[in-house]
Amino acid sequence: MRTTIFILLLVGALVFGKIYYFPKPDTASQAGGGRGSATKGGDGGKSGDKSSSIAVDVFLAKTQTVNNVITVSGTVLPNEIVELKAEISGRLMKLNVKEGAYVSKGELIAKINDDEYKAQVVKLGFIEKRAKDMQARQKRLLAVEGISREEFDVAESNVNTAQADRDLLMTQLAKTEIRAPFSGKLGLRAISEGAFLTPGTLVTTLVQTNPVKIDFSVPEKYASQIRVGSTVRFTAEGISTPLTAQVRAISPLIDESLRTLKVRAYSTNATGKLVPGMFVRLDVPLTGDNRFIQIPTQAVVPVLRGKKVFVVRAGKAQEQFIKTGVRTEEQVQVLEGLVPGDSVITSSIMALKNGAAVKAKVKNG
Repeated sequence: MRTTIFILLLVGALVFGKIYYFPKPDTASQAGGGRGSATKGGDGGKSGDKSSSIAVDVFLAKTQTVNNVITVSGTVLPNEIVELKAEISGRLMKLNVKEGAYVSKGELIAKINDDEYKAQVVKLGFIEKRAKDMQARQKRLLAVEGISREEFDVAESNVNTAQADRDLLMTQLAKTEIRAPFSGKLGLRAISEGAFLTPGTLVTTLVQTNPVKIDFSVPEKYASQIRVGSTVRFTAEGISTPLTAQVRAISPLIDESLRTLKVRAYSTNATGKLVPGMFVRLDVPLTGDNRFIQIPTQAVVPVLRGKKVFVVRAGKAQEQFIKTGVRTEEQVQVLEGLVPGDSVITSSIMALKNGAAVKAKVKNG
């Protein structure tokens, strides 16, 4: 009996000790593991939030006074150019062409054989003299009523006809001479002395290169900002110093295919450095307000709907569509879409999405 009681007491002590002094290892481990996991998870969440923020540089938009100038390409053209061609048929008797030489207005360039025309002039001289003598006799007879008024009118008509024929022949005779219509330089000759010319045969070209024209085109959005009389600066290959030209004419039409406006300026060329056909690059001033918001070019993202930038608002990147103006290698004008003080993101553009969390660092103060 005692043995049984002793055994029961021993078993009870063991159970009591197991429950109160030796907790289950799995339970403690799992509880501790749960708490540790929760703590680590919480820390991990915070760390994840930090790592998801993209570090970016921002540019604070502000209004600046700038030189409102666009750069375009242009072509040098002669002030005047003409092809000197024969107007009548005949053999070329004289060719006074020194290729590349300067000639004055009215100077003889070529002479076509005019012997036939001179002979006809002499003949018409006799006919005209006879008609005038007849008119004088008829006039005296008319005064004494020796002839009718109709007969006198016929004699007077013969005189007028002879004079008209002579004037026509003198015009044809003048066409045997090809003269310079303006002062300039002769081009390469296209024919030799002794050749038989027909109407339209090219003899040479005449070019006036002082001043010269400079034709260029500007995009249609700047059409209202170009003014006649404004001065443009330009450079050309082989000429070390910049030159100037003055806008003299603006086309009244915009090219429908290119959407550009053609402009013509004139520049002096006393030294002859500017050769027609030369390529030039011009800086064209625009009229109007010269205060704009300017941002770095790398901040602008071209998209199908136009152009956009990312700005920082409440710690997140937000898309903002803009309208741009003049663009240089480093900056671009913003005409619409931004206001002074906007924080424009200039780095990590490709990694951004609308609403992405960012950590901004101001670069322009």
